[in-house]
Amino acid sequence: MAQHRKPLWDAELDEDFQDVDLNLAIGTYGQSGLYDDAQPRIDEATLIAMQQQVAQQQAFAQIPDVVKRFIAHFHKAVLEHNLAEITVAYESGWNRLTEKFYSKTEWPEAEVIAPLVNDDQIFLILYRELYYRHVYSRLTPDIDDRFHSYENSCELFNYLLNSDGPVELELPEQWLWDIIDEFIYQFQSFCVWRSKVKNKTEEELALLAEGSQVWSSYSVLNVLYSLIQKSKINEHLIALQDSKSAEEIAEIVGEYGTRPLYKLLGYFSIIGLLRVHSLLGDFTLALKVMENVELNQKSPFTRVTACHVTTYYYVGFCYIMLRRYPDAIRSFVSILNFILRMRQYHTRSYQYDQINKTADRMYALFAICNALSPTRVDDNISNIVKERYGEQFAKMSRGEEGIPAFEELFLYACPKFIAANPPPYDDPELLQAYIDEPPVEPAQRHLQLFLDEVRAQAPVPTLRSFLKLYTSLDASKLANFLDADEEEMVQQLMVMKQASRSVSRVENEKGLLDGQITSTSDLDFVINENMVHIAESTVGRRYAGWFIRNTEHAQRVLDTLRNAPLPIPPKPAAQQGDAGKSGDAQPSAPAPRTGGQKVAWGSAKAA
Repeated sequence: MAQHRKPLWDAELDEDFQDVDLNLAIGTYGQSGLYDDAQPRIDEATLIAMQQQVAQQQAFAQIPDVVKRFIAHFHKAVLEHNLAEITVAYESGWNRLTEKFYSKTEWPEAEVIAPLVNDDQIFLILYRELYYRHVYSRLTPDIDDRFHSYENSCELFNYLLNSDGPVELELPEQWLWDIIDEFIYQFQSFCVWRSKVKNKTEEELALLAEGSQVWSSYSVLNVLYSLIQKSKINEHLIALQDSKSAEEIAEIVGEYGTRPLYKLLGYFSIIGLLRVHSLLGDFTLALKVMENVELNQKSPFTRVTACHVTTYYYVGFCYIMLRRYPDAIRSFVSILNFILRMRQYHTRSYQYDQINKTADRMYALFAICNALSPTRVDDNISNIVKERYGEQFAKMSRGEEGIPAFEELFLYACPKFIAANPPPYDDPELLQAYIDEPPVEPAQRHLQLFLDEVRAQAPVPTLRSFLKLYTSLDASKLANFLDADEEEMVQQLMVMKQASRSVSRVENEKGLLDGQITSTSDLDFVINENMVHIAESTVGRRYAGWFIRNTEHAQRVLDTLRNAPLPIPPKPAAQQGDAGKSGDAQPSAPAPRTGGQKVAWGSAKAA
């Protein structure tokens, strides 16, 4: 199997390849003797081309041999559609060579390594995709990187969507997800960078004025919707839900939908649309595009862990902004439990750090949801939330005092929202007005909308604490507790009643926007004339989880004891006697207990 043998390019990470000859078609870069003194004068364009060729030759000479072998091996695997070799090179080889040679610098440009791959334009597009991803993740992209990465993405998607028939290309699932994910990330990064007008140079302002369509929201959405339509992935998902046969599904989706490349790109584009619409602030549409995707462990997105985590993060956040806190809690609990179970696997993933950061943000969002809609949930998740955000959670339960804590966690855990429209770089007067009176940043706008909902529920925690003490209570007495008149007290009770009602999904509903109005609180009340009657539903403790956790803890303690080193045995009595004679007035150690059977670590066992 390809996973169990070491590729040729990988061997030099452990030893030198002094005796391996690299038989590659490498150009001579103008050293064929054509350019000598006898040749007529060279024009400027030819001179520039020669200089570029010499520069490429020098850059090529600086590439380590192991990197050249890796690129040649990678190209060969792509040409042969060898998914196993492509996966090893993509997930292991690229990252290992990056750490060794390019952790703080760019990989060689595509034009430099072109001779290694016989100037294969399709592979060079894929190579540039990896090249710009490395620039965005490890370095700081400049405006040329941002524009060129957009052009390369356009070339890739034009090749996939506008070729005559499905293209002959096979890539692993992880790479296909990363292509969609990185495309959206670079769009998001460009929008955030573009919105900061004050720190732009004259050259950048001129380029932004000319390239108004670069990384536009329309172009990004157009790519994602086109991939969905080309692959007919929604029709595929509906056919699967209707239990149609493989032959019927193949007839429905056509030649594109039957190819794994297009099917997975279409599926991941649905998750991409969820993310883009969330970044643009349209949370209802974000969940609407997911109507044919089922959130369960059998869905295709679970095969790529990063996609799995991203899906649940954005679904949960959309539910928060739609005030559907129970649905958000269920989403976060499901994925956080999955991450806890799969922790050992994640440590071997090159995306471990990113998954961990997203999980930490989901714990913060979970704390917000549980403060606004108190619910008894999984003890494992609750304990981790108390450990990480216990102080903020306590503040959020105090009504108006907890507003700063809500703001802190929301800004930490929310996505980096973007504005759909760019600043008016093509009109100097409007641009100056934009600088003088900049609009509210998208994150602050969504924060204010969220805090308005929080402030409306601010009296609820105090009122809830009083109602939990009684089964019936006189209205005037409750008003005295709240330091308010009866009319204001009734308003607070109505706010609490409204806060305890929410649209929530039930088991029979498939769409993420579907649901029924249910009670989300364990405390309910009715007002009868001047009396408030309270009914509290208590949930019994889940003993199974308690026993499982403590059994696991006992097993860990036992394993620790078994793996601990044995104690150092004491010296024999004869050696201690000799040492006492040679020393001067040194106190002798107490003699070991005798009369029992000697055991492994040197002490005596009582008979």
